[in-house]
Amino acid sequence: MKIKFGNECYTWFMKDDGAFWDNKLDHMIEVTAKAGMTGIEPMHFWMGDLADPVLLKESLDKHRVELAAIAFVQDWNNPVETDNERAAADSAISLLKQFPGAVLCTVQMPNGRHDLEQRRKNLVANVNAVSKRATDAGIKCSFHPNSPESSINRTEEDYTDIIENLDSSVTGWTPDVGHIINGGMDPLAKMKQYASLINHVHYKDWDGNPEFALMGQGKVDLLGVTKWLVEQDYDGWVICEDEAPSAVDDPDGVTLHDGEWIRETLLPVI
Repeated sequence: MKIKFGNECYTWFMKDDGAFWDNKLDHMIEVTAKAGMTGIEPMHFWMGDLADPVLLKESLDKHRVELAAIAFVQDWNNPVETDNERAAADSAISLLKQFPGAVLCTVQMPNGRHDLEQRRKNLVANVNAVSKRATDAGIKCSFHPNSPESSINRTEEDYTDIIENLDSSVTGWTPDVGHIINGGMDPLAKMKQYASLINHVHYKDWDGNPEFALMGQGKVDLLGVTKWLVEQDYDGWVICEDEAPSAVDDPDGVTLHDGEWIRETLLPVI
């Protein structure tokens, strides 16, 4: 089986802006293991004590879970990285060097759809610069667009302007099927369009009411996407980032549900 299923920690941080779950990455790794998923993708600024690679490895080994990726989130509103952004990137790269195979998944913090043309150029320049340094350090990189109304990488026009200008020699693309449909596009059609760039994948479900749904209860054809990935001989992570409303109060339960749904519905086709 080439496709591996992992879990994204954002599911826990939907409550109280994440404050309730500060420094509880070990718990998230434990629940991920109980759900039957074999990898985890934490956000770099919410890793707590486990930002220490020694402690992180101890926790991962204890629960038999791999570090699939780190979600590296920055503003990137300027033509070049700020000093703080560069320092944060270099810190994430240093950590990932201790975990061969883990992906640097770059994500822009949504902060308004103003000055779109220039800010798209700024985003591309910053992602390419970070990815170049990470690639030189032996780390696989992938850019993850998102779809809040304040995101500059949510629509068809955004994708054309951003993804087609990424330096494909240093970064791939992470299609997030829930964000794609939330931005008004068809997930599988968009994945086929940029198939050569895909090196990391995010799953979430969507029902438009107003946005995301519990995995398997929305309108995204997750089974069809999975079958297509198998046909493409995709060899990498599929990371579940469930943003269903129920995750606010029960992220553990949502994660366990997702693991069961994956076992029952997706694993039989791969």
